[in-house]
Amino acid sequence: MKKFLNNIKNSKIGIMIILSLLLFLYTLVSAISYTEAVSSDISNSVFRLHVIANSDSDEDQALKYKVRDNLLIYMKEICTNCSSKQEAINIASQHLDEFKQIALQTIKDEGFLYNVNIEIGNFEFPTKEYGDITLPAGLYDALRVKIGSAQGKNWWCVMFPSLCFVDISSGVVPEESKEDLKNSLSDEEYSLISNNSNYEIKFKFKLLEFFANNGLITAKNK
Repeated sequence: MKKFLNNIKNSKIGIMIILSLLLFLYTLVSAISYTEAVSSDISNSVFRLHVIANSDSDEDQALKYKVRDNLLIYMKEICTNCSSKQEAINIASQHLDEFKQIALQTIKDEGFLYNVNIEIGNFEFPTKEYGDITLPAGLYDALRVKIGSAQGKNWWCVMFPSLCFVDISSGVVPEESKEDLKNSLSDEEYSLISNNSNYEIKFKFKLLEFFANNGLITAKNK
């Protein structure tokens, strides 16, 4: 009798374990599907800038910021009236030669002889904060600038909407930039990247960051 009761007990425990595993797998698959969709939507709404320094020396890192500043000034001039990511990409694509000349002239003015490689493509980005907005890790369309041997630390920002021009120390993103993001994302997606989001949204963001950082998902290419 005792053996029979133990078998029943063990059977119930086994069933509970199996059900728990199935629930975990269902939750995991649902979370991955959700995070893939969110990552893709966010990626499709922004155009980013990626500048790679020649090396990690103080001089090369300072040069990286000089190049960045001058490229951003030019981008702001030619994209003043941009209303969409695709428009910003189209304009940047038409002015790649100008971007390269500005970078080369900046490098020359600072006393260096490095070459520059500039291209627009879909590249991997880490999780980054821009004032009170945080963008998850993933693949994003971007203007990539490689200075010299491009062995130094990276610098990332968002060219459209113009989060590059945010004073990060103030922790505030201009309302017009937020509106551009809001118009491209669902309410939940925008809440996901806002640092004012609630606990549930922050938890989903952590899932998104975990999956992206461990290669379990990648943002979908256009």
